[in-house]
Amino acid sequence: MKLKVKLLRWSAGLPVAMLNHKTAEKIGVQLQDRIQIKTLSRHPKTLVTIIDLTDKLVKEDEVATSSEIKQRLKLRIGQKIDVSLASPPKSFDFIKKKMNGGKLSKSEIHAIIADVVNNSLTDSELALFVSGMYQHRMNLKETISLIEAISGTGNRLKLRSKFVVDKHCIGGIPGNRTTPIVVSICAAAGLIIPKSSSRAITSAAGTADVIESIARVDFNFKEVKKIIQKTGACLIWGGSLGMVPADSKIIKVEKDLKIDPEAQLLASILAKKLAFGSKYILIDIPYGKHAKVSKIRGYILKKKFEYLGKHFHKKLKCVLTNGDEPIGNGIGPILELKDIIQILDPKKQGPVDLEKKSLFLAGELLEMTGKAKEGNGIALAKEIIDSGKALKKFKEIIKAQEGDLNRLKNGDKPIFTKDIHAYKSGKIKLIENKKISSLAKVAGCPSDKFAGIYLYVHLRDKVDKGDKILTLYAESKSRLNQAINFYEEQKPILIR
Repeated sequence: MKLKVKLLRWSAGLPVAMLNHKTAEKIGVQLQDRIQIKTLSRHPKTLVTIIDLTDKLVKEDEVATSSEIKQRLKLRIGQKIDVSLASPPKSFDFIKKKMNGGKLSKSEIHAIIADVVNNSLTDSELALFVSGMYQHRMNLKETISLIEAISGTGNRLKLRSKFVVDKHCIGGIPGNRTTPIVVSICAAAGLIIPKSSSRAITSAAGTADVIESIARVDFNFKEVKKIIQKTGACLIWGGSLGMVPADSKIIKVEKDLKIDPEAQLLASILAKKLAFGSKYILIDIPYGKHAKVSKIRGYILKKKFEYLGKHFHKKLKCVLTNGDEPIGNGIGPILELKDIIQILDPKKQGPVDLEKKSLFLAGELLEMTGKAKEGNGIALAKEIIDSGKALKKFKEIIKAQEGDLNRLKNGDKPIFTKDIHAYKSGKIKLIENKKISSLAKVAGCPSDKFAGIYLYVHLRDKVDKGDKILTLYAESKSRLNQAINFYEEQKPILIR
């Protein structure tokens, strides 16, 4: 059916088209169905997309397109295009094969990922693929193909340096904000560390959420290259770069399903590192009863990561770290940022556990690259902090990202707080990571930058009845009350 193009100032983050209900009936499509759009030219371009329905914005003879479709097909207002019902892509047969426990070939996996990028698969079909990976797993051969397929889509960063490094944590530990500290130390030591981070997935705040409280994190590809050339590093959100676009779509479905297939975990991390051109990669795997993985599972992941690192000719090392409790004192964007500044500033004293872990991770990268001799990495990292070079570098990065450390101050913004005290004397027996993260989210994290938790205790600390064990922060009275109720119901800290 031939329809006129109506262009709206509308960016959906992915290709989406709008049809009038009557037009949809004529074509035989319903909400969230797939349509094929084809330009009427000598060399026609085609694109498959999902549809939304409306009677107000679009007339019967029109089709409205998101800016993503306009850019891909080079559409003009009033241009005639052919719109028809699209058949399920061939890759859906491969998804069903995985759902039935089959092994996928390289070409089949590449076909699935290509259709993810082209928006040819609906969310429900993609959910079946994620479920298939979770239920039936992928072997290393399939995982390699998945990494190649995901990393092969989108932009790639090419930096002229043999010392391009990266570190990544599999997550799950509240307050574990080592990345800005490690990046500042390594960049001050002369390493190139383009750090692309996520927003909060399972935690109260991701690195991008934390940095966003004082600086921009959403840059285009050209802007990021300028920041790296100027400072040797960046602390950005990867979602705006057009790198590994399939990964962000799969992660969105994973979050909805609340499952995290191991093959996708491996592929997500390594595909990003390949796209950023990292040559030295350090993977932090926190383990523990209340972490994402047990110690045994952590060792299995370590072996797989290191095998895949060799396959892709990267110097990759995994370290297993204790994840039995939150790290640092602050949990929430601004509170975590204050911990970071206190550690980077040689005149201040930050949380000892967060500093110790950050120095360890930075030391590993300094040794891996030969910047420090074996066994001297931590000492060099500490020297860089004590000299003030790490703080200076952090400020350079923030300034290059149009940031200002003065945003740490709340100004006239009202902040509501509540101190929580020990209900009896004893030792801190348990601080449950998931419940602490959930508590911070109830308080308003990560969207409310000043919201969160400040912890005064850690495991095995002795406390007397009435001692302050944490403070809740919220930007509204209602949020604070919700957080207080959550704490009283869930009891995330156990004293014995």
